Amino acid sequence: MKDQDQKSSESFRDSIGTIDEEGKRSWIYAQKPAGSLYNKRTLLSIAYLIVFFSLPFIKVGGEPLFLVNIPARKFILFGAVFWPQDLFLFVLGMLTFIVFIVLFTVVFGRVFCGWACPQTIFMEMVFRKIEYWIEGDASRQKALNKKPWDSDKVIKKSLKISAFFLVSFVIANTFLAYIISVDDLFQLYREGLATNVGTFISLLIFTSVFFFVYLWFREQVCIVVCPYGRLQGVLLDKNSIIVAYDYIRGESRSKFKKNEVRTTGDCIDCAQCVKVCPTGIDIRNGTQLECINCTACIDACDHMMNSVGLPEGLIRFDSENGIANKQKLKITSRIIAYSAVLILLLGILVVLLASRSDVETTVMRTPGMLYQEQPNNRISNLYNIKLVNKTHNLLPVILRLESLKGEIKMVGKDTLYVQKENITSGEFFVIIDRQVLKNRKTELEIGVYTEGKKIESVKTNFLGPNSRSIPN
Repeated sequence: MKDQDQKSSESFRDSIGTIDEEGKRSWIYAQKPAGSLYNKRTLLSIAYLIVFFSLPFIKVGGEPLFLVNIPARKFILFGAVFWPQDLFLFVLGMLTFIVFIVLFTVVFGRVFCGWACPQTIFMEMVFRKIEYWIEGDASRQKALNKKPWDSDKVIKKSLKISAFFLVSFVIANTFLAYIISVDDLFQLYREGLATNVGTFISLLIFTSVFFFVYLWFREQVCIVVCPYGRLQGVLLDKNSIIVAYDYIRGESRSKFKKNEVRTTGDCIDCAQCVKVCPTGIDIRNGTQLECINCTACIDACDHMMNSVGLPEGLIRFDSENGIANKQKLKITSRIIAYSAVLILLLGILVVLLASRSDVETTVMRTPGMLYQEQPNNRISNLYNIKLVNKTHNLLPVILRLESLKGEIKMVGKDTLYVQKENITSGEFFVIIDRQVLKNRKTELEIGVYTEGKKIESVKTNFLGPNSRSIPN
């Protein structure tokens, strides 16, 4: 019998809370949370939503502050323009972000999921609030779903579906504004459906995906789809800060009786921590894959502890060692190693960003061409030049020889004009006196100037005749 009870108490480890014994979806009716931590999450979510919906409208020098235009391969991050040539910076930035997430999870667990993840913020702070407003709290939602289809149910369900679709449409438009800019988004609507059928179909698809996720799929994104949740089991250790139940203080559980002299643990087995959980778990079973550290259970437990006159903190932010051995957070060798790697990556990223030039220049000798004999005993080479302007301004570019005496002669124009956020190519001759050349190949340094200011130096080779053929 004892083995059977133990097997029953551990059965939660064999399945997830949103799937029943038959393998079907078990719908979660999360009770509306309340408390100090929920209020802080609400304020943080409001700030997040303000930034998310307003950022596409913020411009610097007539350009978006933030743009991720994948089709045009153009990226603007806080006013700085990045092109495919800056891919290494993007890769390094992503690597740094991943190391930061790893380090953050090792120390603080999955708190990002509950407090800063867009999926959680939209689900819990937008769509769930709409659901509470239209259908009521968890018990009313459950009763509404069980009742037959009458006029009240039709009205509420229609209103909820319409509101969810409208908000999903707004979110999809905002994401599109991040990709093509808000000006181009408005232009699409001005031009109409006939001119931009493909874009409108894409917009409808994204709207439908958001609508499906928040109306039906919901917490399954965090439990089944999100790869970060899977990493939790690998990254967490007994010193990681998590939302934890103090089983030493709480066990054994028993219902609370008025005016009793309590001889059992502080857990009054009210199950409020389970009722408010958006993923349907019982935090008293220990650390679980489904826990997103949203802290709704902490608020619910603290409220019940206050109600019965017991100390708060039965469920709290703590580590497994903190619960079991009353230990404070330790700085482990793993934390030190991750921190060192993160600092190194940040240092390299900062140096590369600081040294990144506004204009990227590529100079190459024209393939398949030898040197040319010029009047007055001079030698010339023909070069191709490509200029990438990463700024928001038109740049006039002049080339000057830095390492040797000679002349640069542009093909067509003396000055190259590079349009803002654009690429310009051209051709030019480098002409050098024959007696200056000592070897068949001579290294050249060419300065790139705009408005009298040197912005970059480029090195290339100058091909001339053999040294034996050069007269003294």
